[in-house]
Amino acid sequence: MKIIARTGIALLLIAAVAGGLGYYFVCYPNTQVDDEGVFYIREDDSFENVMENLQNNGYIKNSYTLRIVSRLKKYPEMVKSGRYRLKDGMNNNTLVNLLRSGNQEAVHFTFNNLRTLEQLAGVVSRQLEIDSLEFLETARRPDLQRELGFTPETFIGMFIPNTYQVYWNTKPEKLIRKMAEEYRKFWNDTRLAEAKKAGLSPMEVITLASIIEEETVRPEEYPVIAGVYINRLNKNIPLSACPTLKFALGDFTLKRILNKHMEIESPYNTYKNQGLPPGPIRMASVNVIDAVLHYKKHDYLYFCAKSDFSGGHYFSKTLHQHNIYAKQYHRALNQRKIY
Repeated sequence: MKIIARTGIALLLIAAVAGGLGYYFVCYPNTQVDDEGVFYIREDDSFENVMENLQNNGYIKNSYTLRIVSRLKKYPEMVKSGRYRLKDGMNNNTLVNLLRSGNQEAVHFTFNNLRTLEQLAGVVSRQLEIDSLEFLETARRPDLQRELGFTPETFIGMFIPNTYQVYWNTKPEKLIRKMAEEYRKFWNDTRLAEAKKAGLSPMEVITLASIIEEETVRPEEYPVIAGVYINRLNKNIPLSACPTLKFALGDFTLKRILNKHMEIESPYNTYKNQGLPPGPIRMASVNVIDAVLHYKKHDYLYFCAKSDFSGGHYFSKTLHQHNIYAKQYHRALNQRKIY
């Protein structure tokens, strides 16, 4: 009986120790997070990479117990890339379940005030796990542009500057398709009705907004300038928009448009060609797009930068009055030696 009793006690002790170890390995808090706890796993990261990064970032106290639990739950064969949010005091079981599930946290992907796809690619690569060149190659695919309903000239207008919820490890094509979906959402019934009232298609609105955004830094002038351009379109007068020449010349740093610039052969030369150019000359901000949709109705046909370089403009109904303002501005440019 004594032997049996001793054996029973020994087994109980073993069970208690095993239970204690099991609790320690599985349920005992093993993370320490004193920052935002954002942890990235790249697509090519192995299990060993994940373990090393967790330890190097100081997020785990005991890597040995985490490795044991990870292997028991077959996590080494189930590593999923993503952006994960770790919390202080997580146990090994909870941590492995999180990483194994791929239940990552979305990124607030933001872009604004951009001119080109190249600039957007740079923003994308800084905020997401997407290589900028891979993004550009995907964005420039003619088949994808056609499928989404755009041309190479109008494709830049598909991207509506804003903040979007996307996953950090999303693929370039998936991101682009999401932007196409957001574009369609942006053009709701209200905006479509306003565009129709203005006599413009959605992309024509964006094209006009892109020009206006380059014309002035003053938001209060957006709807006024939009009214000028719509008046000129309705009267079949060339827009004569300097920003379109800068786009055609590939140089937005030009401080003065000369006669030689107006002679460039390009569909974007709105001094030579009537109507709007083939597409936007930059990404247009939402407030400028809405300013076009709610353009100010007036009789102005011209506008000229003020000679005090304040960023504002003089608006004119006649060419005679416009020429007076233009001479003042040209004189000011000469005084500043801007030739």
